[in-house]
Amino acid sequence: MRTPRGTTGVSASGGTVELVGRRGADWTRIASASRPLAEAIAELDTPDQAAAHADPAYERSIASSSPSAPRFAVGQQILWRYGRVIETARVLRDDDRGLVAWTPSGSARLDAVPSDGRHPREVPLGERFLVPWRAVESTWTGPGILRVAPTGKPWSVWFFRREDGTADGAYVNIELPHRRIAGQEASVFTRDLVLDLWIDAEHRGEEDVWLKDADELEAAVDQGRFSPEQAEAVRVLADHAGADFIVDAAWPLGDGWDEWMPDEEADVPLVLPATAAMAAARARSGRRSSEG
Repeated sequence: MRTPRGTTGVSASGGTVELVGRRGADWTRIASASRPLAEAIAELDTPDQAAAHADPAYERSIASSSPSAPRFAVGQQILWRYGRVIETARVLRDDDRGLVAWTPSGSARLDAVPSDGRHPREVPLGERFLVPWRAVESTWTGPGILRVAPTGKPWSVWFFRREDGTADGAYVNIELPHRRIAGQEASVFTRDLVLDLWIDAEHRGEEDVWLKDADELEAAVDQGRFSPEQAEAVRVLADHAGADFIVDAAWPLGDGWDEWMPDEEADVPLVLPATAAMAAARARSGRRSSEG
């Protein structure tokens, strides 16, 4: 018997989850009303993005959907930047549909953690966006992660694997549409928008779809990370991801990326670049977690 819609639980990372849909079925709307995708993005893509990234390179970045956006070469190392969180990745493919990149296990990343040393998930929800934070270098643990950014869309898709290499599911991270910069600082810039969707690997073609961290989005409003209108816009983005992308298995779903495995050369762990900008990023800190 299949798990009924509306079932709730806790994810492996400690966030709340709710079963909200299935591939190949009608999508149950999360937001209170439907809105055009572009309108919801405009509500969230505000002028403060440059301050969140705190890097002059952001000012030179170009929207990935622009004809003048730079392309990355296969095998090139890039940075995948979420404001104060910076991750490393190796490009597998980059074309009009989007960017596909691989982060090997053990690759370096710059994280933002509470200044008192706790893991972000250890901070009670009622103060999660209020505590002081600092940048800390860490590494990607567990199996490597294959990540896809469909061009111009406000989400990326992360294909997770179990330790034995079998598919564990796909994580749809709701985030701002990507911007890019080429050269020595080759990067994609985006901002995480708290809400996520998880597509189970079982029941192929009819996979369960779970909404993740709805309670954290509400806390983000209470603690000043988003306005109520912006939080509703995030839910609209999740609805578009579900109805326009997940239900119909649009690219990259169904394209075999859940079964892709790296060769030895592609799976070498990556390091953060030794640049002045990265040194400045390592030194960042803040009074409230809502800042980034």
